[in-house]
Amino acid sequence: MEQRTVTFYSEGSRLTGDIFVPDGMKTDERRPGIVLCHGFTGIRAGILPDYARAFCQAGFVALTFDYRGFGDSEGTQWRLIPLEQIDDIRNAITYLEGCPEVDAERIGLWGTSFGGGHAPYTAAIDSRVKAVVGQVGFGDGERLILDSRGHAERVRLRKALTDDRARRVREGTGEALDAMTILNAAQTRAFLEPFLQEFPAMRSMMSLETMEKTLEYKPIDVVDRISPRPLLLIGARDDDTCPIEGYEKLYERAREPKKLVVFPITHYEIYAGKWLEDSSRLACDWFARFL
Repeated sequence: MEQRTVTFYSEGSRLTGDIFVPDGMKTDERRPGIVLCHGFTGIRAGILPDYARAFCQAGFVALTFDYRGFGDSEGTQWRLIPLEQIDDIRNAITYLEGCPEVDAERIGLWGTSFGGGHAPYTAAIDSRVKAVVGQVGFGDGERLILDSRGHAERVRLRKALTDDRARRVREGTGEALDAMTILNAAQTRAFLEPFLQEFPAMRSMMSLETMEKTLEYKPIDVVDRISPRPLLLIGARDDDTCPIEGYEKLYERAREPKKLVVFPITHYEIYAGKWLEDSSRLACDWFARFL
């Protein structure tokens, strides 16, 4: 396997990625390509390489990348607007199409967690995606943000968002808060807090605008447009970060061909051991079948 760092542009910002190429490719050979989309505030160096190597070993060319504002990519630090990240994904597809090792007519899309919402959304609006896999993701940003909060907290949040929007209009900038408070999930805190103590520079501060735009972001509204291209969803039964109900509803709205697999695990267990092996195998089999 060959791994090399690459750069490309998305709406004027230079993004950095890694491309993984299988061994033994002939000079004029073209393989299917897979774009990988990481989760909320993630960077390409974490989690994605395990899946990229699995795809590469199965014969696919894989591309990981940092969204604008994260990792090694340019852009306003920690600015996370879902539809801007969709643009980044689509520009990553364009880059992968132009790679000499890739068959541009056989592009797949894989995403996890927040990227597990992005992958179906992108496939729905971009017909270049011929097969898509999402895991431990969501279908409705409003439900993702609000369902973990009680009524009083929701009321306070709505008022804070209204006030912050007015402040951004008047002053050009709004309030920032720790990214972990946005998802408001015990599993996320338990997973990230030890990591952030060891690597404090990885802690990110998000704007309230991120919450506002996530509330408006609804992959479920477009998922039916993926058909007749195939959609695989892999969920976690005991997930409190992206509750399985979100994927169940997304699956109901999607049209054939489609498949939903639910593992008896929490959100972050999918990234290690048996569940990493099983989830990557399911994705490889899906792409092999349809690409």
